[in-house]
Amino acid sequence: MKDQDGIFGKKVPKDKYLEALSLLEKAQADGEHWKNEYYRAYADTQNLRKSLEEDRREAIKYRAEGFIENLLPALDGFHMALDTPPKSEETKNYLIGFQYIYNQIIKTLEDEGVKEISPKIGDRFDATYMHAVDSIEQDGPENLLIRVYAKGYKLHDRLIRPVMVSVSKTPQPKVEEKKADQSISQSPAEKPVDDAHKA
Repeated sequence: MKDQDGIFGKKVPKDKYLEALSLLEKAQADGEHWKNEYYRAYADTQNLRKSLEEDRREAIKYRAEGFIENLLPALDGFHMALDTPPKSEETKNYLIGFQYIYNQIIKTLEDEGVKEISPKIGDRFDATYMHAVDSIEQDGPENLLIRVYAKGYKLHDRLIRPVMVSVSKTPQPKVEEKKADQSISQSPAEKPVDDAHKA
């Protein structure tokens, strides 16, 4: 092959031409490689930015979770006080004040996205937001609420505390043990041999 024309009209030796062509191809491949790396890094940066924004939104949305968990014992105290029938006119007046304060607290919590979960006696047990503290045998269908010990709470769509309940279960038939029946039903091979009958 003859020397190549092409660099400003000057003749270029073949080996120099091939070397320049090789360098150009390498430079183009490097450029393509770094362009892909740039797009990959840009996509990773965008994904990281979106993830951080989502984490920030979640942190703001659930910022009150720890505070609400600390407030639950006080709310339980209100429930116990309000569920107790008043024994005097003075106690009744106190309970009216407690009810007013309790309603204000619940309204404030609802404004923050808290929902109180308070199922009724006889509702069906639902493990997604209830916790069975115990089960009591009784006639009728199983897994019905017999007692609600403590209300449950959700913050937006996150369960903070499940409802603490007692559920029904079907009574188990009582098994009476009769030793006489067992000894009759034993085969001779199963009966123990005493020392006098040993050979």
